[in-house]
Amino acid sequence: MKIFAHRGTSTHFPENTQSAIMAALKANVDGIEVDVQSALDDYVIIHDTYLDRTTNGKGKVCDLSAQQIQQFDAGNGEQVPTLQQLIDWNNNQTLLNLELKHTFELEKFATQLEMNIAANKISADNILVSSFNHHQLHWLKSRLPWLKIGTLTASIPLQYAKFAEDLQAFSIHVDKNFMNKSFVDDAKLRGLQVFAYTVDEVEDIKLMLACGIDGIFTNDPERTKHYLAQLNEL
Repeated sequence: MKIFAHRGTSTHFPENTQSAIMAALKANVDGIEVDVQSALDDYVIIHDTYLDRTTNGKGKVCDLSAQQIQQFDAGNGEQVPTLQQLIDWNNNQTLLNLELKHTFELEKFATQLEMNIAANKISADNILVSSFNHHQLHWLKSRLPWLKIGTLTASIPLQYAKFAEDLQAFSIHVDKNFMNKSFVDDAKLRGLQVFAYTVDEVEDIKLMLACGIDGIFTNDPERTKHYLAQLNEL
């Protein structure tokens, strides 16, 4: 089962920051999930629409420039990273799951991905773009046919994973509380990878293993890897 660091190693470091990203890389994770939002002039790595929860700033992310946002403390004196900084830090070491939040100007986003691939800063195989906004995923897949997309859901649709298959998705990302084996089996029959979020407790890890999913998003990847190693020895 693959281990994805949720917002980096966010249990021990401020979420979506350089320290959280670097700790996840050190833990040798299968991927790192981060949140992408639009500032006035750039893409920044932050979860909330507003700055208030994760920084000492106030206001909406989209109303400020990246430079203005980076003046705020995102925890332990760190800055909110830009998308380019994230790609540079990762240095193509692992898969980046870029979850689109309040994200605009997708043509600019697509171009930035293409430029980084052309510059050998990241491989196409190490990019996975996910979102609850399936319209944006549909547009991106049309613009970049090679792009791996992950459809997010916090529900069990009547037709299970059909919506993800219709979008030509690579993966379906499901809230652990809405995961069951029927959903997983249906997704597998449609050729989809199945990932669950956010899975930290050993009982939930056991349940996800029983469902036969392909990977989990976790806030503490080292601890989760330890749990998995123990379970595999049973």
